[in-house]
Amino acid sequence: MKEITVQQLKQMKDAGEKFQLIDVREPYEVEICTIGANHIPMGEILTRAEEVKKDIPVIVHCRSGARSAKVVNALEMQLGLTNLHNLKGGILAWANEIDQSLEQY
Repeated sequence: MKEITVQQLKQMKDAGEKFQLIDVREPYEVEICTIGANHIPMGEILTRAEEVKKDIPVIVHCRSGARSAKVVNALEMQLGLTNLHNLKGGILAWANEIDQSLEQY
């Protein structure tokens, strides 16, 4: 599975690169903090797979990287997508390394 670090994601954002960021956390988690991603909960991702871009890099994140890794694997296996990346460490790593103002939960 391809992974990117929060530093790499920040560089992509700062450079204005074209990519899709998907947050697979539950709605109550997104209410706590977000980093500007499309929200598609893990339990809905396969039924909403048409929302996942196929022509640009897609970065999937959750709280720590575990659920998003499962989502990346499922999408790769079931849909044959090859443009997916897991955000290593998830939003916790983003909060710790990039934006300490995010509320921890």
